Order: sequence, then C-alpha cells, then structure tokens
Amino acid sequence: MHDQTAVGTEGIAEQLRLHLKVKAEVDEGYRGLANEFPGQVTAPPKKPKDDAPEGDKRAWREMRRRQSSRRIVVEHANAEMRQWRQHYTGRREDYAETHSAIAGLVSDRAAQRATQPSHSTELVLARQSTC
Repeated sequence: MHDQTAVGTEGIAEQLRLHLKVKAEVDEGYRGLANEFPGQVTAPPKKPKDDAPEGDKRAWREMRRRQSSRRIVVEHANAEMRQWRQHYTGRREDYAETHSAIAGLVSDRAAQRATQPSHSTELVLARQSTC
C-alpha cells in the first residue's frame, strides 16, 4: 500500500490528532504528514539544490544518516514480517492468530536491539613506541 493511501485509509492523521504526545520518524513517503504535524512527525530533511554550498550538502548527508540510523531497527522489523508472511504455509484460518504472535515476537526482538551504537571513549594504543 502506498504511504499516502495508508495515511488516509488507516486513520494515522486522526490518531496523531488524538494522541498529541506521540512522536514518529517517517520516511520520505510521509512528508505530507510531517508537514501537517511538525511537532510530532519528523521526515528526512529535504535535499539541498545542486548549487547549494558544500557545507549544506554535507550537513544534509549527516542529518539523513542520523535519521536513517534511528529508523533502521523499524525497517528491519518490517522486513522480518514481510519475509515471514511470504513463507507462511499454515492453514488460512489460523493466519490471523499466527500473524499476531509472530508480530509480537518480532516487536520484542526489535525492542531489544540497540537503536544507537555505543562508542567507546577509551583511548587505545595504536602501536607500541620504539623509544
């Protein structure tokens, strides 16, 4: 389903209106939602024009990289659900219940993954001094 179709048919905008404390990071397909709810929904930054200063282009790449790093856990969880659905060979009447169970497991596993890499600030000796 197209992202904009989902916004209209699934009631995403209405849910954001009802739950003002909810925040979301979305991909480029939801830019309209980010424009409509600027305090709640964050979309990737718009790409600078070709004639923009090099500093603006570098800043754009860095902002996009950071947002992508935060979203990757969700993207991996979505991919796991798609892969599972493609390979489901069980009975059709059991699908809904099985889908809910698998979604819970995928969600739990995604929640356990680190969303931000932990970088050590410990200094490490690169090579032994010969003096």
